[in-house]
Amino acid sequence: MTTLMYIGIALGAIIAILLIVAAMRPDTFRVQRSIEINAPAEKIFPLISNYKHWGDWSPYEKVDPAMQRTFSGAPSGKGSVYEWNGNKNVGHGRMEILDTTTPSKVVIKLDFFSPFEAHNTAEFTMQPRGNATNVTWAMHGPVTFMAKIVHMFMNMDRMCGDQFQQGLASMKALAERPV
Repeated sequence: MTTLMYIGIALGAIIAILLIVAAMRPDTFRVQRSIEINAPAEKIFPLISNYKHWGDWSPYEKVDPAMQRTFSGAPSGKGSVYEWNGNKNVGHGRMEILDTTTPSKVVIKLDFFSPFEAHNTAEFTMQPRGNATNVTWAMHGPVTFMAKIVHMFMNMDRMCGDQFQQGLASMKALAERPV
């Protein structure tokens, strides 16, 4: 056998191992971050349940200032829809509020169409803690086989989690601002 054949066999074995490891990864993912906000849930809830307020705190709103935004459906709460179309860093997607429990929970159907397709669920929960509120931002969804391969090289929890933490910190500053 030639050196080239050995290299080909070794490369094939490495690829096979990577595919086997990817296949053994979980079929779902969950990313979540929390923060304590010194404000009642009633003050925080509208920041989440009304998409027109997202520009004040969401880290994704600042990635592409020229992003096109469309609001439809209900003005806030269940049935409210927000669609965006932006540059390659933002892509194209849509969010729809599926359910709310005032002032403690907002459930959102989150669809990404480009630069990659994904269909996930985002949830915001608000739990009172005395004069403060613990706010949790979570996202979960299925992981396709191709996504399993990508997740081997890209840390989804760190990437999305860091953005969630930035958004929660902005939400905290906004909600704690004196009126």
